Amino acid sequence: MKTETTSTAATLAGQELLGRASNTRPRLESIDFLRGLVMVVMALDHVRDFFTGAKFDPTDLTQTNAAYFLTRWITHFCAPVFVFLAGTSAYLSSTRGKTKSQLSGFLLTRGLWLVVLELTVVHFGWSFNWSLHYSGGAVIWALGWSMCALAGLIYLPVWAVTAFGIIMIAFHNLLDGIGTQAFADLGWLWQILHHGGAIQLLPGYQFTAAYPLIPWIGVMAAGYGFGTLLLREEGSRRKWFLGLGTGLMVSFVLLRATNLYGDAQLWSSQKQGVFTLFSFLNCTKYPPSLLYLLMTLGPAIALLALIDRGVGVIGRPFILFGRVPLFYYLIHLPLLHGAAVLFAYVRYGRAQWLFENPWVVDSLQILDKPSDYGYGLPVVYAVWLMIVLILFPACRWFAGVKQRSRAAWLSYL
Repeated sequence: MKTETTSTAATLAGQELLGRASNTRPRLESIDFLRGLVMVVMALDHVRDFFTGAKFDPTDLTQTNAAYFLTRWITHFCAPVFVFLAGTSAYLSSTRGKTKSQLSGFLLTRGLWLVVLELTVVHFGWSFNWSLHYSGGAVIWALGWSMCALAGLIYLPVWAVTAFGIIMIAFHNLLDGIGTQAFADLGWLWQILHHGGAIQLLPGYQFTAAYPLIPWIGVMAAGYGFGTLLLREEGSRRKWFLGLGTGLMVSFVLLRATNLYGDAQLWSSQKQGVFTLFSFLNCTKYPPSLLYLLMTLGPAIALLALIDRGVGVIGRPFILFGRVPLFYYLIHLPLLHGAAVLFAYVRYGRAQWLFENPWVVDSLQILDKPSDYGYGLPVVYAVWLMIVLILFPACRWFAGVKQRSRAAWLSYL
């Protein structure tokens, strides 16, 4: 299994921290639209995980082709936007009646709840078994712990929270050369925070830190500071969105061109021009490098300047998905996994390999998996469309439940 359940984000957690004040509706719709858009894209990556017939990493330029590379690359936007907007939503919530202690308590409890969900419900969605001999922490895990960290950070001035996030994002790559051996018996903690990889918890129990927490905590903190821009007058905030987004994109191009800092994976000239471009765009996600975050957050913020005036009828489904993000995430995994099992039984009469634990080294070692298993990208895209269409009525129903009820437990879904 790919280590990104990526995608996705929330916010996957991306919960309706946002208020419902009528005078802020356009801003809320733009945030919900962006969150919903990347969630739909996230589902494409997860469908690819279960259905693709490719036996190579789509970002391996020695084996991939343009279609596979772009299908994988476009999903890089999901997790950064999820986490960033979770911070933005937290700030907006603080301006709509929540005291800092109330907001801190909510962020802490919701964050811990997300960690529990990652290790149970999300784990089952990926594996269709409850065995925890091999487990892992991916996007929901990182989102949950980032919320817990933000629960403490919000007691600082907003400028300090923002500065903390920017500094962590900008300089965390200076830590890349520090290995777990530098921390002796606490090497496992460094893996969780920055290095990543498999950790032997107990004999027979292994945990994989797929999403190291640095710099995801910084991304959420920066998103918290970004929330101040949404309170500006419409014309002013759109200028800020466009200027900030463009600035991040230009910074990415200039810094990436130097190959000096920001990503351990350097770009290089390839035999074909388009693959040179792919090399330029092929930034490190685990953990997310500075350049990876500039490359993804820049266009997302700039897009807000375009959709801030409204998204029209076509954008309504994305807004709906963006308003029930955690519900969407929790049901999309068993839905597409179940579809993969159905396809396998129809084609092979068996599907044992789809009930194995995906955190066991890699899927190529799973027993009984047919050598010809999988489908080309046309089938992947068709299944993706089918999954999204099935999700729509379920999400519309749950959005209606949330709108009609103010029950406290609904804020945790």
